[in-house]
Amino acid sequence: MDVSTVLAQCGGSARWSQLRPVVRRRELRRAVADGSVVPLGRGRYGLSSLTAARRTAESVSATASHLTAALHWGWAVKHEPDLAHVTLPRGRKLREPARSGVLRHWRDLAADELVDGWVTSPARTVIDCCLDLPFDEALAVADSSWRDGLSPLVVRDLALRLPPRSRRKIGRVLQHVDRGAANPFESVLRALCLRVDGLSVVTQHVVKGSGFFAQVDLADRSLGIVIEAEGFENHGTRAALKRDCRRYTGLAARGWVVLRFTWDEVMFEPDYVLAALRETVAERRRTATNLPTAS
Repeated sequence: MDVSTVLAQCGGSARWSQLRPVVRRRELRRAVADGSVVPLGRGRYGLSSLTAARRTAESVSATASHLTAALHWGWAVKHEPDLAHVTLPRGRKLREPARSGVLRHWRDLAADELVDGWVTSPARTVIDCCLDLPFDEALAVADSSWRDGLSPLVVRDLALRLPPRSRRKIGRVLQHVDRGAANPFESVLRALCLRVDGLSVVTQHVVKGSGFFAQVDLADRSLGIVIEAEGFENHGTRAALKRDCRRYTGLAARGWVVLRFTWDEVMFEPDYVLAALRETVAERRRTATNLPTAS
């Protein structure tokens, strides 16, 4: 798998430790040399569109915001935006030629909500995503920001400046934010789980006992359902196949039902994922005596 594809599935940027299992160092160096990938510092790499988005925002004298700002801060997003997100002061208009390369938002920003005069601050970036993006995209950004060290409490405090309706919308995302989500793939999968009545999942749940140990992506402990986000990692070796078989056999032997979803299914076939989740929840409720008795 080429570097750009891996980065896209990682949400637009990733650390070398995330890329190493599936990307050779020489492939990364080649991608950096041809400009398709750019170093972002601290061992992190991103798609070249990040620098293009900054140039676009500055060319129209606007503030880079939303997903464009999130990618600038090194956060992973559900998908790389086709257009640069920019925020303009209320009432300001752009001439027709400047509109084609940007997705415009209008908001009056305070001085402490800007960084270096061209991009929204980390907390303001999360707030804008919560206000203007679909729930799953906003959750992916919020999860990533917390993994990167931005406390949801900082976002909540900044949101207190806003009207009640806006605070409620932001609060819904912050209520479910979880730094245990490893990437946007898991965040979006968790957002789908939240749409299923009777399903309540936690991230990175540990199942162990009698020489067995497994840390799973998502789990409903009361229903005994494990939900795995099967990403781009290499499962093609004999050792990986054996490890996976023992992992899922061990979970099944302990009474867990394991659902495994691919990145394409979660991102592009949410109805299939929701149907599978709902059917499994209904079946587990019907056969409650088969639930696991221990972690």
